[in-house]
Amino acid sequence: MPSPSARTVPIVMVSVGDPVAAGVVGNLARPGGNVTGTSAQSTAAIGKQIEIIREVLPRATRVAMLWNPANAIFQQQLLGEALTAAAKLQMLARILEVRNRDELDRAFAEMRTERPDAVLVFIDPVITANVDRLVELSIAHRLPAFSGSRQLVQAGVLASYGSDLTVMAHRAAIYVQRILNGAKPGDLPIEQPTKFEMIVNLRTAGALGIEVPATLVARADEVIR
Repeated sequence: MPSPSARTVPIVMVSVGDPVAAGVVGNLARPGGNVTGTSAQSTAAIGKQIEIIREVLPRATRVAMLWNPANAIFQQQLLGEALTAAAKLQMLARILEVRNRDELDRAFAEMRTERPDAVLVFIDPVITANVDRLVELSIAHRLPAFSGSRQLVQAGVLASYGSDLTVMAHRAAIYVQRILNGAKPGDLPIEQPTKFEMIVNLRTAGALGIEVPATLVARADEVIR
């Protein structure tokens, strides 16, 4: 059972994937209770990430998905949406668990024998903390990685589609200020991203020997060359 303070102390969320589906709040417009903040709406973007994989790799039929079961509620939301999107494009999905750096290495060792066409990386602190190793393994195994995080692409992942988590984090500070000035968390609508952005890393594409379609590059919000 949550402690009494957990129900009364103001809580400001930062870039939560889908707080309604996760059961954190009942309504985005008027959350009620003591929780408010920002939502990245990550589940809404994951289908597009699968579509980008197919656009970059038209012959792709198999995708490996890296998820962290220790972050179960959020990750399961992403996993469900990703599996549905992959099925619509008739892509087979292989789900691999990554709770730490060792499991990241193990996942790529498994992919070395199974040879998926691409890797979809779910947003998670474990991945963020080990992004350099992720990029190293992706290039070494010549397995293009895709995600929903601008920061991962800046570190060397091939492409992403999603909200800018840094912007959402900065916006959360406004909620803290408003609450300190007397606003009730439950009266403050949860802020959602106003747009999703696509980032493409052509340096990584070159290292992998992949030619990203010019039409996709033209649509990208940012291209790393």
